[in-house]
Amino acid sequence: MSGRAQRAIELLPEAGLDALLVTDLVNVRYLTGYTGSNGLALIGESVCAFVTDFRYVEQAAEEVNPAFDRRRGERDLLEAVDELLPDGPVRLGFEEAHMSVRTHRRLRELLPERVSLVGAAGLIERLRAVKEAAEVDSMRRAAALADDALRWLLERGLVGRTERQAALALEQRIRSLGAEDVSFPAIVAGGAHGALPHASPRDVEISGGELVVIDWGARVDGYNSDCTRTIAAGAVSEQDASIYSLVLEAQLAGVGAVRPGAAGREVDAAARAVIEAAGQGGRFGHGLGHGVGLEVHEDPRLSQRSDDVLAAGNAVTVEPGIYLPGRLGVRIEDLVIVTEDGCEILSSIGKDLIVVE
Repeated sequence: MSGRAQRAIELLPEAGLDALLVTDLVNVRYLTGYTGSNGLALIGESVCAFVTDFRYVEQAAEEVNPAFDRRRGERDLLEAVDELLPDGPVRLGFEEAHMSVRTHRRLRELLPERVSLVGAAGLIERLRAVKEAAEVDSMRRAAALADDALRWLLERGLVGRTERQAALALEQRIRSLGAEDVSFPAIVAGGAHGALPHASPRDVEISGGELVVIDWGARVDGYNSDCTRTIAAGAVSEQDASIYSLVLEAQLAGVGAVRPGAAGREVDAAARAVIEAAGQGGRFGHGLGHGVGLEVHEDPRLSQRSDDVLAAGNAVTVEPGIYLPGRLGVRIEDLVIVTEDGCEILSSIGKDLIVVE
């Protein structure tokens, strides 16, 4: 944890900052280890402090890395910032992507004129994008646990269950296997409902002969997994199976393009080209993937508009899909870690079309 703070401090001169105020709780957790709901961190060459209020003092004593000077503030933690800053003019970075206009106004009111507030979006997120070995291990365990939960669900069949029943059973199994929580509410969408990429499970029974999109994940040690499989609930038509095969071909092409130095748009293009060549380009309307870690959606991004370049340690999803309104949806997603010479796939559920009753 102290190494993370030091790496963040080393980024400040490049951004023209003397100190950085970290208020986004995910970033606070990354830097300090704190998991409560009210806390901030202040870092710079002459300051490395964490502040919370009375409710979390004991929790902070257990969780916050001792490299941080732990302080107790009032409920409005911003009141403690001024006394922690060094004397003289200070260029103080704030997380503009996470701070409301109202909070920014309050901060300005509390600080003396010698302190200049400078927007500093993405500094901590840049560090978070490259996972350490321990972070990868947590994600690996989360993915394995989530996969075990899906296998358990499929062994008990899908046909005749409602989408909502299947989703709830899957989530409960994830928790019972030891996850802190699910990464996000599970998606279970059968038939035409699968054409909605972010479909919400309904009280509608899954019928035999349809494809079912299942998107799910588990959280372990604060780190998330994310995976999608499209399952055949009984035998499906050759036409539906051909759409599945096309998405699988695209997914394999996308995974094959993941490597250090590859541009996010380049990896997206590798998968998208397969779908476009088959005349289905208009049915793949989202990006190929996104980073995963303490949040389910974070940097880097794999999309047509991404400016990101992959580096060893990035954790990204590769999830092409084809969505035919009124008929079906197919999405196949793996969570992968970028390695020195390619990638490691964390998802372990097979990708040949799985048929269950």
